[in-house]
Amino acid sequence: MNGRVFIIGLGLIGGSLALCIKKHHEDAIIIGFDVHSEQAKLAKMLSVIDEIAPSIEDGANEADLILIATPVKETERIMRVLGNMELKDHVIISDAGSTKKEIVKQSKLLTDKGIAFIGGHPMAGSHKSGITAAKSILFENAFYLLTPEDHILAEQVQQLQCWLSGTKAKFITLSPDEHDYLTGVISHFPHVIAASLVHQAEKISETRKLVPRLAAGGFRDVTRIASSSPEMWRDILLHNKGVLLGLLENWQEEMQKVAKMLETENSEEIYDYFFKAKQFRDELPQKQKGAIPAFYDLFVDVPDYPGIISEITGILAKEEISITNIRILETREEIYGVLVISFQTEEDRERAEACIHLHTSYETSVGL
Repeated sequence: MNGRVFIIGLGLIGGSLALCIKKHHEDAIIIGFDVHSEQAKLAKMLSVIDEIAPSIEDGANEADLILIATPVKETERIMRVLGNMELKDHVIISDAGSTKKEIVKQSKLLTDKGIAFIGGHPMAGSHKSGITAAKSILFENAFYLLTPEDHILAEQVQQLQCWLSGTKAKFITLSPDEHDYLTGVISHFPHVIAASLVHQAEKISETRKLVPRLAAGGFRDVTRIASSSPEMWRDILLHNKGVLLGLLENWQEEMQKVAKMLETENSEEIYDYFFKAKQFRDELPQKQKGAIPAFYDLFVDVPDYPGIISEITGILAKEEISITNIRILETREEIYGVLVISFQTEEDRERAEACIHLHTSYETSVGL
């Protein structure tokens, strides 16, 4: 396809979308805008975009496709700006936000003028941010949720999917309400729980000084998503308030159920509680991308001697295998510790495991 594609917000998601479109639609012209002008300049320098728009109005008026890749509150403001402009009749506008109901409400200004707005949510991410973290493979095999309203034509949805075909994502169409409920269950609510667990540990650490030291292993892994952007999650929670209030009520009922099992010391019920949770969790797809970005961990049993980390990273570097994080889980003198290496893809982890087996005698296992 050819035409002018205007991307507002040149961070990880916006930049990666630009790269996907450039790669798959070589005749398209990619225009970018970011409130932080240095991000836009860097995007142009890295050839992520072809042109820099000095303003939203300048970039949008001749665009055939407009993608908004900004925090959800900012997306609402941008849509009001677009709604008061004269745009091309056939332009398609989409966003990349984690909530949809409120954003789709804001699209009324556009739809009243006959402009097609199709809510979008690429369910992929990274521990890195900014334009320098953008990559064309970010969305491969990830779910890309689309929330077109009833008046949107099937041809318009297909056109948007065609523009985004370079993402190699799996498109799913659902209603804005269904989107917000499902993402509330499997993404928004877990972030609330992770943050709550961290708050609880911090409070207890005031009188139990060992808590931070002991939390460096499994607790840190379980609560990893609590390190996400506070600004982003503030806006997401406020946008999806109704769903989250209902889920919090359900959670309180669930915790009361656990409390009752403990009070009555019902060992059979407690066993069954954990057994059913394990059963459901073990049946979840392992190689599919979901709402929360996955980090593929490889555990390597290593001896405790100087230079062990550089030895392993050197082996991986020779094979050009990228890692996202590396840390020692536990080491003691004269015994083996555990080196935890995180990768962004399953393929990278598999290559790394094979590489380590080829060059060392260290035992490895994968995180589940």
